Amino acid sequence: MASSSSSNKVNGNLSRHSSPSSDDEATLNLETKASRTSIDSKQRNVREEDLEMGGAACQSDSPSNDNQEKDTRQSSEDDSSPNDPDIVWWDSDTDPENPYHWPKWRKLSNCGLISLLTLIEPLASSIFAPGIPDLMRDFESTNTELGAFVMSVYVLGFAFGPMILAPLSEMWGRVPVYHVCNVFFLAFTIACAVAPSLDTLIVFRFLAGTFGAAPMTNGGGSIADMFPAEERAGVMAVFSVGPLIGPIIGPVIGGFLTEAKGWRWDFWVIAMVSGAIMLGMFVTMKESYAPVILERKTIRLRKETGNDRLRSKLDTGLTKNELLKRCIVRPAKLLIFSPICTIFAVYLAIIYGYLYLLFTSVPYVFEDAYEFSTKTVGLVYLGLGIGSFVGMGWFAFDSNKEVKKQLAVDNFKPEARLKLLPAAAIIFPIGFFIYGWTADFKTHWMAPIIGLAIIGIGNLVCFMAICVYLVDAYEMYAASALAANTIMRSVAGATLPLCGMKMYNALGLGWGNSMLGFIAVALIPIPFLILKYGEMLRKKYEIKNL
Repeated sequence: MASSSSSNKVNGNLSRHSSPSSDDEATLNLETKASRTSIDSKQRNVREEDLEMGGAACQSDSPSNDNQEKDTRQSSEDDSSPNDPDIVWWDSDTDPENPYHWPKWRKLSNCGLISLLTLIEPLASSIFAPGIPDLMRDFESTNTELGAFVMSVYVLGFAFGPMILAPLSEMWGRVPVYHVCNVFFLAFTIACAVAPSLDTLIVFRFLAGTFGAAPMTNGGGSIADMFPAEERAGVMAVFSVGPLIGPIIGPVIGGFLTEAKGWRWDFWVIAMVSGAIMLGMFVTMKESYAPVILERKTIRLRKETGNDRLRSKLDTGLTKNELLKRCIVRPAKLLIFSPICTIFAVYLAIIYGYLYLLFTSVPYVFEDAYEFSTKTVGLVYLGLGIGSFVGMGWFAFDSNKEVKKQLAVDNFKPEARLKLLPAAAIIFPIGFFIYGWTADFKTHWMAPIIGLAIIGIGNLVCFMAICVYLVDAYEMYAASALAANTIMRSVAGATLPLCGMKMYNALGLGWGNSMLGFIAVALIPIPFLILKYGEMLRKKYEIKNL
């Protein structure tokens, strides 16, 4: 047992507990020992649920979804175990170790680097889309489906990465996962640049995509670690724009680069930029995941005080293997048992798949129908990019305004994030009808680009509304909810482009894009139904003990 002086030192470093006097110490220790079994039982249930909170920590035994945002403030006022001096928690309501209380510059530094990665790594998926014809000629292949697969296999890696990267970030922290994935992403991108055959290029592209999934899988959790709901929409808007803007501006850059230097330079440029971001993260990135921060604090206090009974409030008591197994199955459980998560995973998978189908079709459409050069075809994607930026501004402004209005009356509900989703769901298919028929009749080249811009607006608002909603609605399980969503949409993004050219060859540009539009029209009722019944479904199928 620690000495009296050691005990005082421990208590001075723990949450807000004051050190017991010498006269009361024996009584307190007896009371603590007698109640520890029941406390451990309650806290274990709490802490197992806390792990998925994107760094936010629970302050009550079983918080409802409506109260999750209050819980994530990570204050120590409602500590569930005020009589246990062996529990390590935040020192105060303004503890600088708590990511919610970091200086603004540090939060923005972390989020800025993550957002840059979330832009560059999806950009790598499509940067050489305009150069696919050149690539296929270099490898002496005329298989258009195989050419599309060279691009989409990277997105297939996005589906496999989250299965292991999300659990690892919850075991070891966000930062180690980012660093390891950055190194492997850089290595496999360089391997793509020097690939001697089409087969090896496909393998290296898949592996680069697998490790490139880290910022998209863990980025939402990192943001939830540091920002409360009323500040989150703007940050999430910048973060979420990467997976959409990246693939859109990739072909713009790739078109000029391929024509000037060849398709291999697309990979060299990605390697140089991602390498610079990697170095920046090595120097400035700080861990934001609360369970890991508190565990490190616990280890430090054990060494300082010699008290081996100290434990983090968020310690589950599980071994690393047990925790890994539990975390790996969480995305699957959410897809199976949470209707909201399932519906939005399928919905966003279709929208995301459409986007990558467009990436593979645009070069052929504008080179054949409008006789554009490779670099000019790259500029066509600016239509999607401009539309996406319009959608980003629209969502960020409206969403933050709505959330602040609800928080002002203490009535925030995650469904507030979905206010613009019905409008976006209506806009999205309109763009396909315009793009398809104007290209089919070979009207002025600006007309199909306007259609692409409209698609970009609807696509980005749908994507951002759903992702921010998942963070707010499944705050305790945000990383797993986003991982489940990433897996589904990445599979769609990898597979739909494979049938794109066959569809256009069979139906033509007009009816081919109209078929996509009609499917999107059939999905329009989903946002309206979720707005009406989403809160009921979320509460009725609340998932516990994951």
